[in-house]
Amino acid sequence: EKGYETGEHAPGLKLGGCGAYKAAHHIIKAHAKVWHSYNNTWRSEQQGMVGISLTSGWGEPVDPHSQTDRDAAERYIQFHLGWFANPIYRGDYPEIMKNYIGRKSAQQGLGTSRLPTFSVQEKTYIKGTSDFLGIGHFTTRYVLQKSFPFLQVSGYHTDRDLAELVDPKWPAPGPKWLYSVPWGFRRLLNFIKTQYGNPLIYVTENGVSEKVQCTQLCDEWRIEYLKGYINEILKALNDGVKVKGYTAWSLLDKFEWNKGFSERFGFYHIDFKNKNKPRYPKASVDYYKRIISANGFPNPREVMS
Repeated sequence: EKGYETGEHAPGLKLGGCGAYKAAHHIIKAHAKVWHSYNNTWRSEQQGMVGISLTSGWGEPVDPHSQTDRDAAERYIQFHLGWFANPIYRGDYPEIMKNYIGRKSAQQGLGTSRLPTFSVQEKTYIKGTSDFLGIGHFTTRYVLQKSFPFLQVSGYHTDRDLAELVDPKWPAPGPKWLYSVPWGFRRLLNFIKTQYGNPLIYVTENGVSEKVQCTQLCDEWRIEYLKGYINEILKALNDGVKVKGYTAWSLLDKFEWNKGFSERFGFYHIDFKNKNKPRYPKASVDYYKRIISANGFPNPREVMS
């Protein structure tokens, strides 16, 4: 969407209304081809696994008793996660995406939907092409119904007919989009379990950056974020979700899209101005090391040797 619709990210194409959908369509077909290639050629010998990693927030209805808010929250997830996961796990784009984009395309006077279609053969070829699901997750939004008149130039964000809200009480230690809402992760993981047949899940990205450079390396908000989110994964495991592994994002401060080196997600602070790029551990390093060594939350009564 940022690369092919708004043009904010590389390759910087502004193909409003259709660019993101076309790019995603090719990604899904290419992914399936790779899976089949591995399956037919190397699996029997190597016994490896091929999956896909999808990043998604969680959408919570503003009013859980309102059907329109619940429907809007459902669209939020289907337009995020379902866009890619539904073809891979269920054989086609989510019905809600097909309906909304198809209707808005017709209102614009277009002969066909801006959302491409898979042939019957393609659907069969794509379905089931994931031995595990990688999940990147960072934050949550409250969602409600918001209609966008079809006179506007339609695109990914207006096709969904929803508005995203945040709770001002949610901690926001990082960039303006990243609020710490741990309970959203458990709900997302349970949604995946229910919708996609309880697949094997690897959490491939989960973490928080920092607004201000913490010269003392005292990133206590990152510790709180990790504690909250890892705890919700534990709850999801108790719910029967098959989370097999967890990767915090990220080991080092690094180049972050169009934000360059200014947005720091790392456990280790990197001095980018120094030609040797020295690394300094933040406080979260010690905390995360203890979680790894205990393979869970360390018992506070245990004496650390």
